[in-house]
This record gives sequence, C-alpha cells and structure tokens, in this order.
Amino acid sequence: MIRLVVVDDHPIVRGGLRDTFADVEDIVVVGEAGNGDEGVERATALAADVVLMDLRMPGMDGVAATAALRARAPGARVLILTTFDSESDVLPAIEAGAIGYLLKDALPDELMRAVRAAARGESVLAPSVTQHLMGQVRRPGAGTLTDREKEVLQLVANGRSNREAAAALFIGEASIKTHLQHIYDKLGVRDRASAVAEGYRRRLLT
Repeated sequence: MIRLVVVDDHPIVRGGLRDTFADVEDIVVVGEAGNGDEGVERATALAADVVLMDLRMPGMDGVAATAALRARAPGARVLILTTFDSESDVLPAIEAGAIGYLLKDALPDELMRAVRAAARGESVLAPSVTQHLMGQVRRPGAGTLTDREKEVLQLVANGRSNREAAAALFIGEASIKTHLQHIYDKLGVRDRASAVAEGYRRRLLT
C-alpha cells in the first residue's frame, strides 16, 4: 500500500485529490496539509511514501518544503502537482529533490500512474516540463554566469539602476540591458527581483 500525503493550500483541491484516490486499492491518502511547514511535519510523522506537493503556498512554499523533506525524510518521494510550468518554477523544484512534476490538468489515471512510479523511485514529468529541461541542457552555457554577468547581478542586488550599474562598470546602458537578458535566460527568470532572489539561492551573490 502506497502511503500518500497531499499538500495544497486549497481545500477544494485537497478534497478532489482525496476523492480521486478513495477507491484505489494500492494507494491510501494518510494525511493532508495546507502549507509547506505542515506538509513536512505530516509527511514525516505519517511515514509518507509519496507527497503530492503544490508549489505556491503561504509560508513555506513547495520548493522549500521539498528540500526540507529530502533532508528529514529521504524515503518520501515528492511529486510536484501545480498549475505553473515555467522554467523558473520547474528547475528549482527539480533541484530541490522532487522526483516528478505534473500539472493539475492531469487526468486521474495519469496521476495514479505517476504516484505509483514515484513510489518505485521513477521520475515522472509532464511533457511541457520535459521540454524546459531539454532546453536548459541544450542551451550553451545554461545556468553559468560569466564574471561580467555576476558583476551586473551584484550591482542590481545592491539596488543600482541600469544607469548606475553602467557607470560603475564603465560600459553603456545598452550593454547592461543585454547582460541582464542573458542573466534572466540563464537563471530561468523574467525580472530583476527574481534574478536577485535566484542569485542568492544559487549563492552567486554576497
């Protein structure tokens, strides 16, 4: 019997998932939680085999909860179940230790197969997620910032505007914008704030 814990901040979603597995012979929902902190506690206390984890929740989000679970209960397999499939959502979740990543439009049969596969230690990825990961692997220099890009990112983290960063590095504003776009692409983010947050997460910033 696969022991499943559902972690999602929407009660209706949790109820729907509970109903989905209600009549499944080899899977039982042993607990649920409305945020990451509760999810880590419940999954650990209930010896979960698989945890269905939402990404965006109040308090501890799904990425942080996944990392915490991998540290506290390495036997629990985390299967992300979310509505978000951008590269900036997918990569941190996989890096945190999630064994799979599915979208909430998955059919019940797909979900059951995914839970069983996760319990066996097999990775399960939605097609769009696979495309993101393949693109990341194929992209030259993916995820690796040059020394100049790190300098630009550090200046942005210090609150400098594009003009101030350009003056500090003795280059044009257009060059700063180009460096920023390369930084966004490599870190899988879309804006300055996300780039800074990801830079600290990857320990690229001091």
